Amino acid sequence: MKFTCAQNELNTNLSLVSRAVPSRPTHPVLANVLFVADEEKGEISLTAFDLSLGIKTSFQATVSESGTVTLPAKLLTDIVSRLSDGEITLFVDEQDNAEEQTLATLTSISGRFQLRGMQATEFPQLPSIEDGEIIILPITALTEGLKASLFAASTDETKQVLTGVHLTGTPDNLEFAATDGHRLSVVQTPLEDAETSNITQGFGVTIPARTLRELERILSVNQTTDLVTLRVDEGQIIFELGDQKLTSRKLEGAYPAYQQLIPKKFERSVTLERKRLLSSLERVAVLADQKNNLVKFSLNGDKGQLTLSVESPDLGSAKESMPAEMSGDDTDIAFNVKYLMDGLKALPATHVQMQLNESTQPVIFSPLDGLKMTYLVMPVQIRS
Repeated sequence: MKFTCAQNELNTNLSLVSRAVPSRPTHPVLANVLFVADEEKGEISLTAFDLSLGIKTSFQATVSESGTVTLPAKLLTDIVSRLSDGEITLFVDEQDNAEEQTLATLTSISGRFQLRGMQATEFPQLPSIEDGEIIILPITALTEGLKASLFAASTDETKQVLTGVHLTGTPDNLEFAATDGHRLSVVQTPLEDAETSNITQGFGVTIPARTLRELERILSVNQTTDLVTLRVDEGQIIFELGDQKLTSRKLEGAYPAYQQLIPKKFERSVTLERKRLLSSLERVAVLADQKNNLVKFSLNGDKGQLTLSVESPDLGSAKESMPAEMSGDDTDIAFNVKYLMDGLKALPATHVQMQLNESTQPVIFSPLDGLKMTYLVMPVQIRS
């Protein structure tokens, strides 16, 4: 195998697939990236796979000899990322292969490097879906939905189904839902061209948050006019975007009936300037008690004012007030300040509406313009 390509091209594609290389591989070859050089197409494809998440990408290169090899991902990335701009040639002498190991030679303007790889026959194939459902999704709808939901997914591996985002679709819109049991984000993004999206019947699938974060990275470097193909079967999902492919296992189990958690009526409503509220929270959070991260909201309708306060026995206390339009009785209510800041960063609006009932019941934050999003936060009980 022999090919020549630009340093930045190889570096970019290596960085992309290396995110699917496991930190503790169950088999030595999984610590490698699979290279496939195609002389006829003038194309190099790279694949990494940890047996759950797989990423494949390809790019154009001058291929003088077709072939395959797997090379250590971390070692190769460390070398390529440090090389100067310019052309890189990678050569593997197929006749030199001894048992499972191969020797690859990388040459650039600044030097020559040799590293041991393994034969491609050792590398497991990425899953494929032949008869599953095929859904075409616009990048814009996907990007907006992921940005406003991913942060709320659980990191607790004992609650597997909550470590993902539940994606459902109808001919008119996509809905993203994520919860960790303390907060819930539900986002709807419209599908303006129903024919392009080809969703004729509703579908629902729970996708690991880790997979979707990698998808988000891939989407961020593509044009917003592009479309993504989603293939789904009983156990697997595959996202395809141009020369790139992302494969993952689905999360098994029934996702919680989250719509039942959202209150239908509210006794109080508060309208706030989002950035001002976020800035105030960031300031007072510095003095929040490290154990419970608690911030208290005090609503005063006569003054048209919201007061934020935190108190820590070890650090001190802080208090800030800001104007607010409100209806309903005055009340005090407390939250985990981190949950509020996460949600406000994801709410894409100038003003947000906070709706609530009693101080122990779920509170809803939603943008007053733009994206249709519901962010539910469970309050924390205030100890007198």
